[in-house]
Amino acid sequence: MTIAGENLIGGTGRRGSNGALRGLAAATGEALEPAFGGATASDLEEACALADAAFDTYRETSLEARATFLEAIAENILAIGPELVERCMAESGLPKGRVEGERGRTVGQLRLFAAVVREGRFLDVRIDKALPERTPMPRVDLRLRNIAVGPVAVFGASNFPLAFSVAGGDTASALAAGCPVVVKAHSAHPGTSELVGRAVQKAVADCGLPAGTFALLFDTGRAIGQGLVADPRIKAVGFTGSRGGGTALMQIAANRPEPIPVYAEMSSINPVVILKNALAARGAQIGTEFVAALTLGAGQFCTNPGLVLTLGGEGYEAFASAAGAAVEAAARQTMLTNGIARTYREGVARTGAHGEVRTLAGGTPGEGGEGAALFETTDEAFLAHPELQEEVFGASSLIVRCKDEASLRAVIAQMEGQLTIAVHLDAGDEPEAKALLPLLEKKAGRIVANGFGTGVEVAHAMVHGGPFPATSDGRTTSVGSLAIARFLRPVSYQSLADALLPEALRDANPWNVPQRIDPS
Repeated sequence: MTIAGENLIGGTGRRGSNGALRGLAAATGEALEPAFGGATASDLEEACALADAAFDTYRETSLEARATFLEAIAENILAIGPELVERCMAESGLPKGRVEGERGRTVGQLRLFAAVVREGRFLDVRIDKALPERTPMPRVDLRLRNIAVGPVAVFGASNFPLAFSVAGGDTASALAAGCPVVVKAHSAHPGTSELVGRAVQKAVADCGLPAGTFALLFDTGRAIGQGLVADPRIKAVGFTGSRGGGTALMQIAANRPEPIPVYAEMSSINPVVILKNALAARGAQIGTEFVAALTLGAGQFCTNPGLVLTLGGEGYEAFASAAGAAVEAAARQTMLTNGIARTYREGVARTGAHGEVRTLAGGTPGEGGEGAALFETTDEAFLAHPELQEEVFGASSLIVRCKDEASLRAVIAQMEGQLTIAVHLDAGDEPEAKALLPLLEKKAGRIVANGFGTGVEVAHAMVHGGPFPATSDGRTTSVGSLAIARFLRPVSYQSLADALLPEALRDANPWNVPQRIDPS
């Protein structure tokens, strides 16, 4: 498949005339061919207009047709073959195994949502049949279903060039809900984005769907991304990135004449809590396993364990020594972009220079990529200095040594919202863990026992979300089948004749979807 450097709008490819951008080889900084033309204001206008025009047709496609479309996207991505893997490796610096695994996850997400659509449970059909004889007041016929909210803007993520980008979880769940999607490609992997975008575009055409069902735009600055969120035809936004970027989009969306939701995954340091019996029995083992999670993918995961909370009792020195040795032994790694690497180095230097922080291992610049860093502070210092909670995106983590259980609780209580909190415990720690659980529930979307938040399973029971600033809306998830709920809203139909009702609400149930019927 040829990479042409084109925006994908209305079923065609066209070169933008608003400047140019190039993908860069993450390992060397070398410019990659071709140059990509940035979208213009008129390109944005057309993409949004076509998405709006496609909405009423696409949202009422049969469940089977929509599921087949999602499966076609998956097959088209696989059909690209090695070219996609090689381009993604070049633009991201990620190893082959990681890219192939992420491609598998991307395809798996699409197939999961195809199954969700076929099942039809996401429509949440509810039927309260009329009771004209009921006294003292008759009951009217009421029927409810979920419908798609409208065209959705999706922003590609830097750290997952496949699974959270053009055909990633936001796009897959929005398309499953019945929403056309306009994607703003991430500038760090334009070639990867175009290859995947053409796979989606081909599926649109092959399945006979409106051409405006999908569009892909490249932005040489910020105007197209900002304009996309501001466009009145866009009804929701999916974003994965920095807190600054997410809150900026939230502000644009809130200031519209018709405000819309921005589902932004932003900042999380994913604390690891080590309780005293586990620390005493397995301190060294936990330390080694913790650093393996910390350095996975150069620490460029949103679930990277950037904070450790533990007591300073028996086992602490074994934990800190093992973790420090593992940090020193960890290989330096190429980060996704020069900008991310620079920001990581600045964050490590800032933490290391803090007057209340001690460097335990790493944290020094060197050749051959970025090294991990491990720091230590006290509970008093952490509570007194909010800046110690700031995320350093990469393989950097801070240990907070708490003097007792009350201090541990105080530190957790002051923490910001998180995607995950991991708790390491042995049998003797269960009473303390049970007492902590209500506090942990208020702080995170996923609680992990004797593990780490890295490794996000795409499943029905997964929550990849959490209180602000982990996400902009802690009631949702961006991973798993529940992600479809972000792009749906309920509509109730009162006393409509059966012939006027949507198929899913009719007595004959021609779509054969689950119906919750209350006849009484």
